[in-house]
Amino acid sequence: MKKALVFRIIILVSLSVNAQVSSKYTISFESAVHHEATITAVFSDLKSDEVEFTMSRSSPGRYALHEFVKNIYNVKVTDSEGNELKPTRPDPYSWKVKDHNGTIKVSYTLFANHGDGTYAQVDETHAHLNIPATFMYVPELSGNEFEVTFKVREDLGWKVATQLKHLDGNTFYAKDLQYFMDSPVEIANFRKRSFKVEEQTINLVLHDDAASDEQFDRYFEKVKKIVLEQAAIFGELPTFDYGEYTFLACYMPNATGDGMEHRNSTMIPSSRSLSLGGIEQNIGTVAHEFFHCWNVERIRPKTLEPFDFQRANMSGELWFAEGFTNYYDALTQCRTGIWSQDQYLMDMAQVFNAVWTSPARQFFNPIEMSYQAPFNDAAKSIDDTNFGNTFISYYHYGEMLGLALDLSLREKNLNLDDYMTLMWNNFGKKHNYYTIEDLHITLNGYAGKDFGDTFFNSYIYKSGMPDFERLFKQVGVDFKAIGAIDFGAFVRHQKIMNHPKIGSAAYDAGLQKEDKIIKIDTISFEGNVNINTILNTFKVGDTIKITYERYGFQKETSFVIKADTFYNLDWMDLNSKGMNKPVKEKRDNWLMTKL
Repeated sequence: MKKALVFRIIILVSLSVNAQVSSKYTISFESAVHHEATITAVFSDLKSDEVEFTMSRSSPGRYALHEFVKNIYNVKVTDSEGNELKPTRPDPYSWKVKDHNGTIKVSYTLFANHGDGTYAQVDETHAHLNIPATFMYVPELSGNEFEVTFKVREDLGWKVATQLKHLDGNTFYAKDLQYFMDSPVEIANFRKRSFKVEEQTINLVLHDDAASDEQFDRYFEKVKKIVLEQAAIFGELPTFDYGEYTFLACYMPNATGDGMEHRNSTMIPSSRSLSLGGIEQNIGTVAHEFFHCWNVERIRPKTLEPFDFQRANMSGELWFAEGFTNYYDALTQCRTGIWSQDQYLMDMAQVFNAVWTSPARQFFNPIEMSYQAPFNDAAKSIDDTNFGNTFISYYHYGEMLGLALDLSLREKNLNLDDYMTLMWNNFGKKHNYYTIEDLHITLNGYAGKDFGDTFFNSYIYKSGMPDFERLFKQVGVDFKAIGAIDFGAFVRHQKIMNHPKIGSAAYDAGLQKEDKIIKIDTISFEGNVNINTILNTFKVGDTIKITYERYGFQKETSFVIKADTFYNLDWMDLNSKGMNKPVKEKRDNWLMTKL
């Protein structure tokens, strides 16, 4: 008995040594009016003779570099006894310091004035904090515990909302760096609504000074519908840490529209108040981000684990992770009745045309398009690009692939809901990270090898377009490809505003972005007349002259009037001759609520 007791004590002591808070932060907002926060960090249990502390370069949910260190200044370092230490700068993102006594205290000022899901914003309305944009960290302490105390502006009625574990007062806890960095914070005079789903709590935190309580309540009812409808797809909610999931909705005029998923919360800022159309227009972000608590946060690509805060995180699975989520955010709004079926079809047609009429599919398949995320996902550059011809958003491309797979499965009396549930049961619930091969194998197991191989070989590993006319017909959607005269570039006030679309009349004529159109044939081109209106006075195949100005010189060339293809989607009349009961049943099974 004595030996067993001693053994237990050793185990407990060992656990207490290995599990400890080694990174403690205090953040205050005395200078909020100037968008500044004052941060002090105490890093202890340091083993290295030379300690590195750094700022993140990337953020969970984003795939590009953001260089958060650019808004850090007034950095000071001491040891635990207050002795000043002189850090060096090995690179633009980090500091290194020697001669410490196992603990260093770092203080600095953060400038923060971009209130979206990636950055931070501090002013007298709130402290809107994405953790990687706010707090330095010591890489060698990444596996230890974190603690942060928010010194809120009590004079402004501020409170703290976050998925971090609440300890006491305004002090919160994270088990390690990955969880800490994945936990956004909204500090404001917000309102809150909650409801229970079985034993778990769903919170909606609202920072929206213009919205009435009645508007908040109406919006909250829509949020409830979204949560329950999506849970019905998988048959359950995920198990949230600490039994809660929190929507951090900041709908203030100083916020920037965005949505960013996290394991047990989401940051959903917008400049659109619920009182100014936000009840209808903000709910789509709720639908997208909540679906992420399955798809991305738990049904998670292996390429994103562990998330690397010092580089761009590249994943070839974003067509599925983001794109299929996009498919379900629109479908959920239709199934709940938040959107009418007409609204859903109109939204689908817009995305459909953006994807399937793009020349970019000749350059990249969906996997390769996902690889472009580090250059497109809120990434900044000053040089010109040709993305209009070479890039399709993996959100949109994946959404249309989700549509194609769903309708293809329904031809076999299967559906995408069950495939997603299979991914949830095989990967998300078991904490297994998936690869593209896993997506392929799972589809083969669900729908048959011939079906799965055909889909992946034709539309994922290659950039083929499914037979949508056949697929749409089974659910009563009339699909038509229509040719219409089109210049191939957007013209405003005579100037070509974008690089002409590959293969278009403007492209074949050698016209460029910034060219100023002077005359088309004998017609002077003035004001902001739609150029396609003029071209429609001719017919396809006509060769006409165009006079334009480039670099201050007037030039002349000719081009052939061409038609571009776009696609029209309409509901077939349920009472029409070609409609029958099985088609109506398939449409209803696709679009009606699962509750």
